[in-house]
Amino acid sequence: PMPPRLVTKPPRRTDVAVVGAGVIGMACALRLAAEGHNVALIDEAKPGSGASHGNAGTIADYAVMPVGTPEVLRDLPRLLFDRSSPLALHRASLMSLAPWLVRFLHQSLPGPAARNARALAALVADAAPLWREMAGEVGGSALLRDTGCLYLYATEAEGRAAEAGLSRRRDLGVAVEWLDAGGLAALEPGLPPFPGGAAFFPQVLTLSDPGAMMARLAAGCAQRGVEIIRQRIERVERAPTGVVLKGRGFLRTASRAVIAAGAQSRGLAAQAGSRVPLDTERGYHLEWDMASLPLTRPACPVARGFYLAPMAGRLRAVGTVELGGLGAAPSPHRLARLEAGARAVFPGLGPPDREWMGLRPSIPDSLPVIGPSKAGPEVLLAFGHGHIGVTLAPATARAIADMVAGRDPGAAVAACHPGRF
Repeated sequence: PMPPRLVTKPPRRTDVAVVGAGVIGMACALRLAAEGHNVALIDEAKPGSGASHGNAGTIADYAVMPVGTPEVLRDLPRLLFDRSSPLALHRASLMSLAPWLVRFLHQSLPGPAARNARALAALVADAAPLWREMAGEVGGSALLRDTGCLYLYATEAEGRAAEAGLSRRRDLGVAVEWLDAGGLAALEPGLPPFPGGAAFFPQVLTLSDPGAMMARLAAGCAQRGVEIIRQRIERVERAPTGVVLKGRGFLRTASRAVIAAGAQSRGLAAQAGSRVPLDTERGYHLEWDMASLPLTRPACPVARGFYLAPMAGRLRAVGTVELGGLGAAPSPHRLARLEAGARAVFPGLGPPDREWMGLRPSIPDSLPVIGPSKAGPEVLLAFGHGHIGVTLAPATARAIADMVAGRDPGAAVAACHPGRF
C-alpha cells in the first residue's frame, strides 16, 4: 500500500508585520487591517502592557513644547543632578547617555526648540478627532471623557511666570483659559487652594482607564483579523521575498515591516539601516484605590512636575522624567517623590495600593521617528514618541498606512523623517 501523503498547510501570508504591541503598534495594525492588509502584530509582552497603560491618560493636544527648551537648558545642571527635580538623570547611566545629552543640549537652543515646538503643534493638532474615530471603531468611546486638564500654580509668582509659556501655546493653536484661584475652586472644589490660579486646557480628551482602552485596541485588532504573536524579535533582515523577522525559534517573512517597539526599537532600527539617537525616560506611577475621587480631571502641580489623574476607581499620581537605561531597577526616591507630591495636595491619602515603572522612548528633539528606514522603505519606523505616544497613536497609524499605500502622509510628518539624524 502507498504511504499516506503528508499535506502541509502553506505559511500564512503577511503583508505587513508590526513589531511592537504598544499603543503605537496596535493603532498601526488596526489601521492597516482596516485598509485590507494582512497584518501580524508581534511582541513578547501582552499588547498594551507597557508605558501605553501607565500614563496620565491625556490626549494631550496642548503638548506642543519639547522637553528641551532654553529654560530647561539654563537650569539643566540643577535639574539633572538634583534627585528631587522633575527632570533627573539616572546617574549610573551617565556615560551611555552622553551622546544623547549632547544632541539634547543642541535641541534646547532657541532656534531648534522653536522649530520643534512648531512641528509638535502640527502633529497633535487633530489628535482628538482621530482618537474619537479610533475609539469608536473598537467600542471604546465610553472610555473617552471631555474633561480637559489643568496646570496648577502654587503662588502668584508662579502664575505670572507661566504667562509667557501659555502665550506661546496659544500662538501655536492651543486652546487655554486662565482661572484665578476662585475659578479653580469652583471647577475643582476637592482641590486645596492654589493661590497662583490655573491654566485650563478645555479641549483635552482623557481616558478613564488607559489599560481598558489598550484592551479594547487589542480586541479590535483581533476582530479585524490581525494575527497577534507573543514573540521577541531579535533580528530584522531584508531578503528577496521581503523582510525577515527572526526570534528564538521563530521566523516570519513579510512584504513590509513596521518597527514600533518603543524603547526597544533602537537596535532593530540599526539592523534596518537607521541609526537613531533613541534613549529611555523611566516613567513612574502610584495609585490609590477609592470609590469617591477628589478630582474630576488630570491636574499638574507645575512646580512638582507630575500629574494627579482621576481614573476608574482610583487616583493615579504619574510623571516626572528620569533619563537612562533599559535594564536598571526602579529608583525608590522617584516613587517617594511622587508620593510626597500627591500628599502635598491630598494629605489624607493612605499608603498607595500599587506602584509601576515603565520606559518611554525618547528622542533629543522630542519628535517621534516616523518614516522609511535608511536602507529602504520596506521597513518603516514608528517610535520615539516620548510623553505623547498615546496622543499620537492614531496620527502615527494614519501616516504609516499612507506610506504603505504610497500616499503622501502630509507635511506634519516630514519633520519626523528618520533621515534627519
